[in-house]
Parts: sequence; structure tokens; C-alpha cells
Amino acid sequence: MELDEVLNKRKSIRRQYLSKEVDDEVIRQVIEAAILAPSWKNSQVTRYYIAKSKEALQQVKNALPEFNQENVGQAPVLIVSTIVLNRSGYNKDGTPTNELGNGWGYYDCGMHNMNLLLKATELGLSTLVMGIRDEQKIKEIFAVPDNQSVVSVIALGYSDMEIERPQRKTFEDITVMK
Repeated sequence: MELDEVLNKRKSIRRQYLSKEVDDEVIRQVIEAAILAPSWKNSQVTRYYIAKSKEALQQVKNALPEFNQENVGQAPVLIVSTIVLNRSGYNKDGTPTNELGNGWGYYDCGMHNMNLLLKATELGLSTLVMGIRDEQKIKEIFAVPDNQSVVSVIALGYSDMEIERPQRKTFEDITVMK
């Protein structure tokens, strides 16, 4: 699949996941695609925690608001993305390099997650990125260290649903060129 096709095919899928298992090798491929994303001074601060068992899936779903629990009710995989704090955007002495501080780690994670989404699309999977979640519950489920911050929960699975993409802004809407 060409990049333009992947970009145009990728859409957020809600409530329409098939009860088809996602093979571990496919999960590995989407995470390995994420690893290829750039990061601040190659700090590579993004970490992934994967819920695939029925028990782990239910625990992570319980850490989501009700509407997102419904959105991912049948999703066979939930991937939690986190960042290691105070590394990306920081000097070796622990001081931030500019006013964004850990913002650079979140930025890096976004690039990693986009690679993950695009690879999933290329492999025929559907995704939904969710930012509203109970960080403490998720940290308890996976024993996430205190030096990490939970960024998102990403549903991963198969869907036969074709949805219409919402209207996108134009080049002129978002660009200033001088």
C-alpha cells in the first residue's frame, strides 16, 4: 500500500471491532514501526503496555470513561502508551532545555503513535486513540513506574466498517507562508 493510500484510509473506528484475534506478530510489527519514529536527541522515551488477555482488557476498559468502554467493547487489543519523564527535552543535568520541558516527550510519543497507527492501517487493522483515561488505574494494572506518564490508550483490531472521514481543514486554513 502506498503512503498516500494509508494516510487516506486511516480513520478512528468506534464500536465496530470484529471478534477476530490480532496475532502477536502483527502487534510486534506495529510496535516496531513506532520505534522507527524520531525522538529528541534519540531519547526514545515512549513505552508500550499491551492488554490482550480478557482480564487485562477488562481492567484497562474499566480505566476508561463509559463512552470509550462502549467504543472499544469488542477491540481485541488495547495498547497503552507512556513516556519516561524528564528525559526528552532535558539536559544531562536534569534541567529543561526550553519552556516545553516534558512537552517534547509527549511530542515524541505522538510521532511514535502515528507510526503505529499508519502501520496498523497498512496491515488492515483499525485503531482508536483515547486520551481520557484513569492514569492511576492503568499504572496499577501494568505496574508502570512513577517516572512514566500515561499518554493514551489505543484500540487495535479488525473492522469491516467503512466510515466517512469528517471534513478536514485545508492547507490555507492551517498555514501561514511568508
